Amino acid sequence: LAFLGDSITQNWEKAGAPVWKKFYGPRKATNYGFGGDSTQHVLWRLDHGEFDGISPKVCVLLIGTNNARHSESEPADTAAGVRAILDRLAAKSPATKVLLLAVFPRGSKPDGKLNEQNDKLKQVNAIIAKLDDGKHVFFIDIGGKFPVTDGKLDAAVMPDFLHLSAKGYEIWADAIAPKLAQLMK
Repeated sequence: LAFLGDSITQNWEKAGAPVWKKFYGPRKATNYGFGGDSTQHVLWRLDHGEFDGISPKVCVLLIGTNNARHSESEPADTAAGVRAILDRLAAKSPATKVLLLAVFPRGSKPDGKLNEQNDKLKQVNAIIAKLDDGKHVFFIDIGGKFPVTDGKLDAAVMPDFLHLSAKGYEIWADAIAPKLAQLMK
């Protein structure tokens, strides 16, 4: 089992460490999350040795939020980057199944009229949802599991309205557990 993504994935090692130990420690999972990464960075890492010589049964992929923070980034471009990552993973490790996660909501008001980043992410998620082929790529959107109160993401789950707290990682782990168990058989 491998996780691949940006700082949200990398932070399984920090805020998510107790949850990681509970859910993924027994599975000897590996974490390939790297802070600040966009789809381009993950592609670079894959092209320069990451995943060489390994063949995880499942890879959990969460990437794209950093693409949305750049005003010049279009949803179709971010989705194309996700598609390219899936292609690289398939070439490097053809037997690996990918649990592709919708990009999580961000910002204090995820549905606010002025939240251009979340508007982009909703478009990205609509495009990448279609990459689910039911054989190698399995898409799941768990964004709705993160509590919103009075139109705001719960700071107890996303303290900076982007990165997760231990409670947020618990929500993530619980939300993907059934699908992950199915894919790990």
